[in-house]
Amino acid sequence: MTTTSPVAKPGNNARIKTIMIILGVAIPVVVAILHFFSKSFHIAGAQVKFLPTVNAVLNSLTAVCLVLGYYFIRQKQVLKHRAMMGTAFLLGALFLVSYVVYHSQVESTKFGGQGLIRTVYYFILISHILLAAVTVGLVLFTLYYALTEQFAKHRGIARWTFPIWLYVSVTGVIVYFMISPYYT
Repeated sequence: MTTTSPVAKPGNNARIKTIMIILGVAIPVVVAILHFFSKSFHIAGAQVKFLPTVNAVLNSLTAVCLVLGYYFIRQKQVLKHRAMMGTAFLLGALFLVSYVVYHSQVESTKFGGQGLIRTVYYFILISHILLAAVTVGLVLFTLYYALTEQFAKHRGIARWTFPIWLYVSVTGVIVYFMISPYYT
């Protein structure tokens, strides 16, 4: 007798995929709205100045889990791979909540660097932002294919998700260190 994941029940797949597509689009849109209209969500007295450091730590830990997850799957240690990727997903979710809370309370910090470093900073930042928006949907579908035991599809999309998600995690930390001298 074979058992299937509750996610893999017949009839659920189309509904779940639709939800993932909606989330994959809605989450980056909500983040953009909070970025551009942060004053609309401001709560007087909210203490969030520590959150950029928390976000950098969460991004760092996510990157470590991603690399370990990749290592474990290459070693055919599936349970360790699942543990690392599940942890990376949870850390990413915590990061997203922390990021949204921070940016709903604080206006964006302006980068003060000049010359070449300014160009480097904005290249990293813009590529980070664009790929972060794509990462949400990629991660959701990669997770979905794993949970529904569609491993060929999981491997196919993971080939794209892993390097993009890792890039987003690492560049998030780099952006933090580059902008942190300008926090007020």
